[in-house]
Amino acid sequence: MPDDSQKTLVLTGASRGIGHATVKRFSAGGWRVLTCSRQPFDDRCPWPGGEENHIQIDLADPSNTIEAISVIREKLGGRLDALVNNAGISPKGSEGERLSTLDTDLRTWGQVFHVNFFASVVLARGLRDELTAAKGAVVNVTSIAGARVHPFAGAAYSTSKAALAALTREMAHDFGPFGVRVNAIAPGEVETSILSPGTEKIVEGLPLRRLGQPSEVADVIWFLCSDQSSYVTGTEIEVNAGQHV
Repeated sequence: MPDDSQKTLVLTGASRGIGHATVKRFSAGGWRVLTCSRQPFDDRCPWPGGEENHIQIDLADPSNTIEAISVIREKLGGRLDALVNNAGISPKGSEGERLSTLDTDLRTWGQVFHVNFFASVVLARGLRDELTAAKGAVVNVTSIAGARVHPFAGAAYSTSKAALAALTREMAHDFGPFGVRVNAIAPGEVETSILSPGTEKIVEGLPLRRLGQPSEVADVIWFLCSDQSSYVTGTEIEVNAGQHV
């Protein structure tokens, strides 16, 4: 059972990149972090709580996602201060190429949308009572690819992230009366394993002329989950070195 004085975060896609940096940021801030990943807990992960705070969940499987909610609720003990929907997948072709609307098969579309879109609302709805009890916050991680055609992000990934941005507005409207804030962040080119060869050409054209670091994205997530953003809801913050200008 969690300490009533300690804030709690539920985070999907915790095993690498932005998710990994987010766990470290919130752990350093004294939060308890429940990590959700399709992989079992890795003993090399350097944060407290470890395996007891990990939930193995396959967000591509709707039944498994729904079943995991009861496991998460049992670990929470009645309240949840923040839910960060960070998990995302971006399938590539056999040669690592971008999958367009012409060559993405229906099963791939479904898998991408289950992970990148549907899981976010399923988890938020399933944990509504706990979020309400804490007057908590939800942060959905979208992408710059949700607003424009990207040279590497596929059509299914891009449209799922655009849908997630719209979902953020809808959720902010629906969860607001419960005292729960819902926002999104849209990262640009961040130094993670999801980057494709050729990203350096994009970076050359950015106003800041550099890749973002996962820790910089985690700091924005921290802000949206903190009392510093207590009057912010229904918005999408771009974290992209000016890539949108």
